[in-house]
Amino acid sequence: MNENFEIIELKEFTSETLEELSLLLMDVVNLGASVGFLAPLSLEDAKEFWSKILSDEVILFVGKTDGKVIGTIQLHLCMKQNGKHRAEIAKLLVQPNSRRMGVGKALMEAAEKRAVEEKRSLIILDTRAGEVSNLLYKSKGYIEAGRIPKYAESTEGGLHDTVIYYKIIE
Repeated sequence: MNENFEIIELKEFTSETLEELSLLLMDVVNLGASVGFLAPLSLEDAKEFWSKILSDEVILFVGKTDGKVIGTIQLHLCMKQNGKHRAEIAKLLVQPNSRRMGVGKALMEAAEKRAVEEKRSLIILDTRAGEVSNLLYKSKGYIEAGRIPKYAESTEGGLHDTVIYYKIIE
């Protein structure tokens, strides 16, 4: 636990947490984040997304300060017979006013620690080329495996490349 925030694993949603995660998703999408949605994202659509996310294959962490959600990350466990050694990081989101405080790094570390506990030795993720998050992933030892051109559409209508990263963990 950091002196300013804590990272916890969510196993179920309270109505308050569902609302806070939905508002976080709306904030980052409406500011242009490439996380699978286009702006403007409605509260209803955000709540629908979160209400379907918890499962045996998805481990959800949140960063909280003063009891409020300021960040989140998902660890998706591959359940295929030939892929039980790997997991994928998804939806690393941090409130804009809570960035550059170590929340994203702490969320990544929590997800990686849990991946080890789940006996996963490979983590993969992807992110839009040019995003600040690329620096975080590289600083955490992720290696660029390649790029896919014109992978995701932006709210403005342009198509953007995605960068695929991996990390071998022990």
